[in-house]
Amino acid sequence: MIVSFSLENWMSFRNQVTFSMVASRERQHGDRVPKLGKYQTRVLPVAAIYGGNASGKTNFFKALSFAKALVVKGTQPDSLIPVEPFRLDAKVADQPSRFGFELLIDEIIYEFSFAVTRKAVLEEKLVVITSTSEKVLYHRRDGKPNFDDSLAKDQFLQFAFKGTRDNQLFLTNSVSQKVDNFRPVYDWFKDTLELVAPDSRFEPFEQFLDEGHPLYSTMNEMLPQLDTGIAHLGGEEIPFENIPLPEPLKTKLQEDVKEGMTVRLLTEPINERFVVTRKGGELIAKKLVTYHPKADGTEAKFEIRQESDGSQRVIDLLPAFLELSAQVSKKVYVIDEVDRSLHTLLTRRLLEAYLANCSTETRTQLLLTTHDVLLMDQQLLRRDEMWVAERDATGASNLLSFSEYKDVRYDKDIRKSYLQGRLGGIPRILLGGALTNPCLTEESEGDD
Repeated sequence: MIVSFSLENWMSFRNQVTFSMVASRERQHGDRVPKLGKYQTRVLPVAAIYGGNASGKTNFFKALSFAKALVVKGTQPDSLIPVEPFRLDAKVADQPSRFGFELLIDEIIYEFSFAVTRKAVLEEKLVVITSTSEKVLYHRRDGKPNFDDSLAKDQFLQFAFKGTRDNQLFLTNSVSQKVDNFRPVYDWFKDTLELVAPDSRFEPFEQFLDEGHPLYSTMNEMLPQLDTGIAHLGGEEIPFENIPLPEPLKTKLQEDVKEGMTVRLLTEPINERFVVTRKGGELIAKKLVTYHPKADGTEAKFEIRQESDGSQRVIDLLPAFLELSAQVSKKVYVIDEVDRSLHTLLTRRLLEAYLANCSTETRTQLLLTTHDVLLMDQQLLRRDEMWVAERDATGASNLLSFSEYKDVRYDKDIRKSYLQGRLGGIPRILLGGALTNPCLTEESEGDD
């Protein structure tokens, strides 16, 4: 779980901004807020970020995406770090961008932070926090690792640090060198943090094809209930050579896909989805298709690309919401523009279904950005679960929790206050009156 995330000098965020998932003292919906017993604190299971266009919501999402890529994928030798500092203030343009995380991993809180420029990692720090103390596992600064005393005599750790390039995180290189001391933090970014952009297709769609998958029946039971018109999804087996892919890619798949191995493919721009498996030495391909009920009781088969944008978005998001709802899951999903192509009642229903499975013992989290003010309802979300992004007159973004506003009571119509501009985060629209086109004159309009 994300306990907190801070960023500074990143895109529209000039000054340090801290996004905290630590619950406030309010009691509303307290039965679904996870408790961290030994830390004597509670961490929220959900957060919604509102704000006008260009307020910083997507830049917040991109910060998490940048951090994940830098940790998991790393950088190539001699390549620049793809960091994007604040560009509207010359004083900070050449300063490092800073990122900091407090993460709950297997009931232990870690603090991981780093500062980077395009050329180098200037600082990196990993701290393990117990209920009574903090231990700095390493603090990379001035070219030195500064290991904790318990690690300082480990010669292999020293060797791994010396092999870390200036443009590379030590966390990333240590894992590539088979150092397991810091692996839980790396694995959190790799396996726990899931990022879903508004125009991206959520990848694990093969769950809809595998009748043995534990979520297969649940997903196909829910689809008709979400008013998509789809009875269920399934897989249509097709010859591998008929997949619309470039021949070099087909050749690579023939070489790389081993016996029993499965890969998923998404063809653009027609949005067809395939799963390719090698069985008995042969490549077998299945295409994801939808089935709609006909009046005579039979079913009609449709291509995914023939479905509406809203139905395709449901197909993308449903596996994520169901995985979040699994009691054993520890996933953290961050969904940018969750309401993209979805009716507000459908978005709310998905959110309600997730929250209904949250408890003091669950460890999943859902962060979302949205313009959907109908979700801004204290019957659904707590005040500390609702945030607003706002850009000031200098172009710098900030994040504020609704719990920081003293006049926002638990029984207040928070939506009305937000739309009236009392809480910030709404667009400052200067355009007034009718739209006119000066190129259209009365003479040109009267030609016919």
